[in-house]
This record gives sequence, structure tokens and C-alpha cells, in this order.
Amino acid sequence: MTKARGVFVTFEGPEGSGKSTQLRTLAAKLRSAGRDVLETAEPGGTPIGMQIRRVLLDAANQELRPTTELLLMFAARAQNVEEWILPALAQGHVVLCDRFTDSTLVYQGVARGLGAELVYEVDRIACRGLVPDLTLVIDIDTETGLARAHRRNARTKDVETRIDEHDISFHRKVREAYRQLATDEPKRVTLIDGGRAEAAVAADVWSAVGPLL
Repeated sequence: MTKARGVFVTFEGPEGSGKSTQLRTLAAKLRSAGRDVLETAEPGGTPIGMQIRRVLLDAANQELRPTTELLLMFAARAQNVEEWILPALAQGHVVLCDRFTDSTLVYQGVARGLGAELVYEVDRIACRGLVPDLTLVIDIDTETGLARAHRRNARTKDVETRIDEHDISFHRKVREAYRQLATDEPKRVTLIDGGRAEAAVAADVWSAVGPLL
């Protein structure tokens, strides 16, 4: 008997939204219920993707141009899709991905001004038609999210801060683009208020994911 295809859930949101924490919380809950779960992230995930991630997010690489940035994002994503995500879905696993093409649409397509058409054109090549079954956008106001991100970076002495260090107008464009995405694609994209206690956010995440399973 052929295994049923797995479920593909992506987590999106502005910097400091808490999406990564929520992904880990959901993964633990699913595993405790006996589900096979793949956790991955973009840019990154695979070993090759992690090498690309270092180029993309290193604060020293300020000269990186928007088109280069977009193509590197999709290079990491193509590797993740073929090496990890599609095989896991074929095995019937739940795949939880921290960012996917929606991030590129919002950050490079909208905030960088490259446009949605270019993003989706490269997506067709890199992702082989793969679209998330559900996308959870953890929303948070820009100032609060950036303050969280900066505190985290200071605590961990992280050098992957190139995006975080952009001016606040860039990050406001990102947030508004995510909110517009939720309006444009209500069947796939669920907007969740990330400004509350982690447990309250996690409860909303589970309410959205539960029916898929």
C-alpha cells in the first residue's frame, strides 16, 4: 500500500515574532502524539543550505544585492525541497518549515521591490510546484519584534544579523506584506497574534493545524 502524502506546514512572520519557538512547540506536541516530524528552516535546513545561509545572513555582507539575495534564497530552498522536504512528505511525515517562498515574496518581492512575478517565476523552478498545505503567520508589531530580535542577537552573539539590522521602514513593509498575504490567501494562510503569551499563541497554532491531521 502506498503511504499517504504527509502534511506541509510553514511558519512565517516578521523578525522577533516567535515563529521558531512555536514551530518547536508544535513539533514536540506532534511527536508526543506519535507523528513522524521533520523540522527544517530557510535559508538553511540541509548542510548545503546552511553554507548558503551563512553568506545570506552574515552582517559583514552588506554589499549583497537584492537579486543575488533572492537567487541564493531559492538555491537553499531547492536543495531543501529535493533533499529533505519531498522525501519526508512521500513517507507520510509532517514537515514543519521555518520560512518558505512566502518569506521571499515578502522580503525580496515586496520590501526589496523585486516584485511578485519574479519571485513566483523562480519558485516554479526551485520548488517543483510544492505549496504549503497551511501557512501560519505569527504577527507582531514591528517595534516589539525588532526589540526581541536585537535582545536575542545580543544574548547569543549572533553574526547572522544582516536582515535584522535594516531600518525600521523595511521591517514595516515586511509586516504589512504578511498581513496582506493573509488577506489574499485566507484558505492557506492563517494570521495569529504573536504579541501574547507563548501558550496562548501555541493554542491558536494547534487549532489551525489540528484539522489537517
